[in-house]
Amino acid sequence: MENTSEQKEKQHICIGLLAHVDAGKTTLAENLLYHTGTIRRMGRVDHQDAFLDNYELERARGITIFSKQAGFTLGEKEIVLLDTPGHVDFSAEMERTLQVLDYAVLIIGGTDGVQGHVETLWRLLRQYQIPVFLFINKMDQPGADPKAILEEIQTRLDEKCIDFTKSHPKEAFFENLAVCDEAVLEAYLENGEISRDEIASLIARRKVFPCYFGSALKSQGIQEFLKGLERYTDAPVYSSEFGAKVYKISRDEKGNRLTHMKITGGSLKVKQVLRGADWEEKADQIRIYAGAGFEAVKEARAGTICAVTGLTRTHAGQGLGREQESEEPLLVPVLNYEIQLPPECDVHQMFLKLCQLEEEEPELHMVWNARLNEIHAQVMGEVQIEILKTMIQERYGISVEFGSGNIVYKETIEAPVEGIGHFEPLRHYAEVHLLLEPGEPGSGLEFATSCSEDMLDKNWQRLILTHLEEKAHKGVLTGADITDMKITLIAGRAHLKHTEGGDFRQATYRAVRQGLRKAKSVLLEPVYEYCLEVPSDMVGRAMTDIQKMHGSFQGPEIQGEMSVLTGSAPVITMRGYQTEVTAYTKGRGRLSCSLRGYEPCHNAEEVIEAAAYEPDGDMENPTGSVFCTHGAGFVVNWDEVDSYAHIQTDLGLEKTEQESVKTPLPAAPYKSFEEIRLDQEELEEIFTRTYGPIRLERNAFQKTSRTVAAPTSPRKQKPKEPEKEYLLVDGYNIIFAWEDLKELAKVNIEGARNKLMDILCNYQGYKKCILILVFDAYKVEGGQGSVQKYHNIHVVYTKEAETADQYIEKTVHEIGRQYHVTVATSDALEQVIILGQGADRLSARNLLEEIQRMKEEIREEYVEKQKKSGTYLFDHLSEELSDFMEDVRLGRKTLE
Repeated sequence: MENTSEQKEKQHICIGLLAHVDAGKTTLAENLLYHTGTIRRMGRVDHQDAFLDNYELERARGITIFSKQAGFTLGEKEIVLLDTPGHVDFSAEMERTLQVLDYAVLIIGGTDGVQGHVETLWRLLRQYQIPVFLFINKMDQPGADPKAILEEIQTRLDEKCIDFTKSHPKEAFFENLAVCDEAVLEAYLENGEISRDEIASLIARRKVFPCYFGSALKSQGIQEFLKGLERYTDAPVYSSEFGAKVYKISRDEKGNRLTHMKITGGSLKVKQVLRGADWEEKADQIRIYAGAGFEAVKEARAGTICAVTGLTRTHAGQGLGREQESEEPLLVPVLNYEIQLPPECDVHQMFLKLCQLEEEEPELHMVWNARLNEIHAQVMGEVQIEILKTMIQERYGISVEFGSGNIVYKETIEAPVEGIGHFEPLRHYAEVHLLLEPGEPGSGLEFATSCSEDMLDKNWQRLILTHLEEKAHKGVLTGADITDMKITLIAGRAHLKHTEGGDFRQATYRAVRQGLRKAKSVLLEPVYEYCLEVPSDMVGRAMTDIQKMHGSFQGPEIQGEMSVLTGSAPVITMRGYQTEVTAYTKGRGRLSCSLRGYEPCHNAEEVIEAAAYEPDGDMENPTGSVFCTHGAGFVVNWDEVDSYAHIQTDLGLEKTEQESVKTPLPAAPYKSFEEIRLDQEELEEIFTRTYGPIRLERNAFQKTSRTVAAPTSPRKQKPKEPEKEYLLVDGYNIIFAWEDLKELAKVNIEGARNKLMDILCNYQGYKKCILILVFDAYKVEGGQGSVQKYHNIHVVYTKEAETADQYIEKTVHEIGRQYHVTVATSDALEQVIILGQGADRLSARNLLEEIQRMKEEIREEYVEKQKKSGTYLFDHLSEELSDFMEDVRLGRKTLE
């Protein structure tokens, strides 16, 4: 549907609804949609017919699990309403939605007051700098006192929360507003009133937080609240340059992947190309949702919240176009559970399916533990576990259980340290030096570079930063993720010929681990911030409990017959304490907790001992480095890497305790051949992780070395027939990897193909293998495919809808177990697949090197023969003439 000119003029404003559980948020949403004409009948949570809670689990449990979208009109404003989950277990879903809000409506129960989760929501809204309207709900219930609840809100949230209802004199209202901002105060003293624009500006700048009172269930105060939204909200000013913020990934009932986003600049059209760091995809369909239904549109303008199909590489928090990536979420799971599968279930296949679920719930952090053959997930609490079990059953037909939960620990360091990573097996090279520094608590990980571009090219530096960001790096105490650190690239070195991208990945990972191994690490545990309300005669018991839980407290504050304790305590010791409070106070006590962050663990030694983690034995995350001498690679332990490093940074950092007791190393480090052989197993592990299950590339002119057992009897053994060897070449991959063929292809692609075929004919004549050259023809409409004999090689043109990769994979699968097969391609994914089926790899660069060596050996052999025969006629032939003469010798050309 095309947008009309009238719609273009309307302001698009996105408002989110937030609340603690059971505050009446969904009921308020129904009222807002009903009174603005969006729905004809109000649904109810207890009747299981709410418009926005359309998922069966939500209706059955009476809670919001996923954020939902609906829209309504207020005058000249188009309002998009996002209903977010209220239960603490689904806080991550709520926090993702905050990224796209223009305003938030915080609902507080009139008789519940400001609960712990409300304070958490308030901190998040402050962190994301979102203007807030407050709706104090359930004011029709006994004991609901507007004056008392407003005082509590001003005390526990912000004193600038002001009553915007008409129950107060206009003059008193203006005075309350004026004291919130000096400029407004001056204007008020001069004019005696405050304009609508000034009030809207105060709200937008979070100088004032309007409060409205009512009852959503009985539709009290709804109209006044809607008028306030219409009068005091303004749409942001958007750029004309395209931008979008992804806040959610989901799937519809047909399994289509949906990317939910807000357009923050320009517009998005159907079939428009969207780009990420390493991908490019088209927006197939643009949907505007309203509850469970949607309308497909051709264009979404700035300010629109929409869902897009056709995108497979997007993720929550991603910025598209001019938008930047979002910061890491503040609310993270603190519990880790094993997902227990039924015996007949394929663990690996199930892990891939659960990774799809992780796209929709990124905080799950699905992890495959190869050592234990287990799948682990991080969750917020018991309610989320029940929901996940039901979702997995419905979506995949698998009944799973969750094991006993463990606390998610993290690690950091006490003082700055330099980490060095070096990766130099044969024909590979990279060295990385990182400065690891402790950060502020709660700061997460920060990455930077201070390396000179004269030392290391900017593109390599960017690649190193990418490798730092792409992985959750493990600490060395328990193998937990590291946090609260700044990691700076300070030095690095590449080789002009032998460095590949995967080399810097290995060097970067090893630099982090080596630095952590040298540093004094600190184990961190999650800590709750709590508010405990108990009868005053039981406060002593409560204080004793808090002390036993290694917690701290302030107070107590006396409030009538109740006493209130506030403070912090480790999550692991406070788990389940709510049940205990309910029991000893006979239901009168109340405990609210919110995650404060990570702090040094109160029983670190006990946790580290129980984890029994061996950092040097973790082959997935090695602490040592790989160096090269006498043409062979060898592994150097982490505590010796500094002496082997090729770059000296001289940062002047104080030596750690581990380094100070280290035995001095010789100035010229060297390892014997016997020592090198002992490390071969780890070298194979390195290659497997970096490039797939790779066997060492063979020189085409060297026979594979084999160990032959001594014969047990003097009988003559029957000569073994030579093994057939196949070489499959991905034609276009080679053409566009070799510079001369690439330049020729720009002018004449057929000429480039013919030249490659001639080169490979020469190569086959020398190698004596069965050579199959495969060209991609999958885009040739109606192409049936063909196999042609070109002199001494086979040339394959694939059929329509079949790529060269697919043909090669199929061929390797069919003959790879019976014959020795090598595949020449530089496609990394293709290498991993074909190597996994038993074939060897030959990169485009290696193939070119072998062909050049072939030419040199042919010339040397030819010259040697001429010298022996006394003929020197061709001693000074040009390269072209030499190649021609070789073709004549092999029968491919004649002298005519």
